[in-house]
Amino acid sequence: MTRWRKSSYSASDGNCVEVGRGVGIRDSKSPSVELPLAAHQWAPLLRMVRTDPSDR
Repeated sequence: MTRWRKSSYSASDGNCVEVGRGVGIRDSKSPSVELPLAAHQWAPLLRMVRTDPSDR
């Protein structure tokens, strides 16, 4: 069983993204739907998320 973790920046209303180590990410409002991510996919995803939208 995967242990899902929420960001410390998440609001208490449950509106957040959760990360499952070695599994992927999911929306806390719809936990039955997961986006699987392999280890090599994390770095590109994080670069994209951190990039200023005007740079895309």
